[in-house]
Amino acid sequence: MGSAVRQAVIMVGGKGTRLMPLTKVRPKPILPVLNKPCLRYLIESMASAGIEEVILACGYKSSQLADAIGDGSDLGIRIDYSYETEPLGTGGAMKQIENRLDEVFVAANGDVFADILIAEQMNAHRSSGASVTISLTPVENPSEFGIARLDNDGRILEFKEKPKPEEVFSNLVNAGVYVVNRAVMADIPPGVFFDFSKDLIPILMARGERIQGFLLNGTWRDVGRPSDLLGVNLTMASKLYDGFSWGGRSAESAVIRKPFFLAEGSSVPGSDMAAAVVLEGCSIKESKISNSLIMKGCSITSARIENSIIGEGCRIHPGAHIVNSVIGDGTVVEAGKEITGDKVFK
Repeated sequence: MGSAVRQAVIMVGGKGTRLMPLTKVRPKPILPVLNKPCLRYLIESMASAGIEEVILACGYKSSQLADAIGDGSDLGIRIDYSYETEPLGTGGAMKQIENRLDEVFVAANGDVFADILIAEQMNAHRSSGASVTISLTPVENPSEFGIARLDNDGRILEFKEKPKPEEVFSNLVNAGVYVVNRAVMADIPPGVFFDFSKDLIPILMARGERIQGFLLNGTWRDVGRPSDLLGVNLTMASKLYDGFSWGGRSAESAVIRKPFFLAEGSSVPGSDMAAAVVLEGCSIKESKISNSLIMKGCSITSARIENSIIGEGCRIHPGAHIVNSVIGDGTVVEAGKEITGDKVFK
């Protein structure tokens, strides 16, 4: 086995149906976290760890994904694209490009947010002699994920996908970043839907192969629902801009309570902003925005928005009140309209 891991595969074929209407017009991995696509953070983590080549296994709206992510030249790496004609699952997507894979490579689910230190996981894989090393992170509700029980050396002794509440034996869940020996691809049948963690890992464990667990170091979050997308935006605003002093003409007479992020070309004059992320090209005047994400190019005047996500290019007119909702791109919310607990399509 070589000393360096130089290649990664990211599975980005899902439709992100729980994030509708935001994913009606874009693939989930390019949804924004501050001023970058969500997937960009994972790719940057890989580049920082010495990865030289990233292959994106694409499906839904793949041309938009390629346009948003590019070829990696700005990071000093190469990004290539593999296209599915039908969904193959995380294992099937890797099997499709098996002949392009190195002896050891990194694999990751592209539907999570990950700003992490992958090099440490690579080193743990090399030193343990495992066939697969799975990133793990503690969560409050493990029933939504695959969970793992470890021995004192970090070897996974038990692994179960999405257990019922009474079946939960650990709060450590699969964070969807793996270091993989290519030899395990032999157990994945070609051309069929096959899940890497649900289908392959039990086969390997039953045969006695070593599957190692690794506790992530960095910021990780599942981005399955609108509340998750909002949450990771606020988390990164706090992490990266907690000490930043917002002011000047773009925030004239505004009241700002952190976490907060205001992209270039946007302004919030006379507004009350509490736990809010405002992306590029937005004009928000004399409005009250709390615990919300406002995407690019929105115009909001004398409105109230709480616990919500406003899609790109929306127009929110005076007196509108939006609570616990997701508003799709290009929606016009008329003056005085109340929207509560809804997903609004254009």
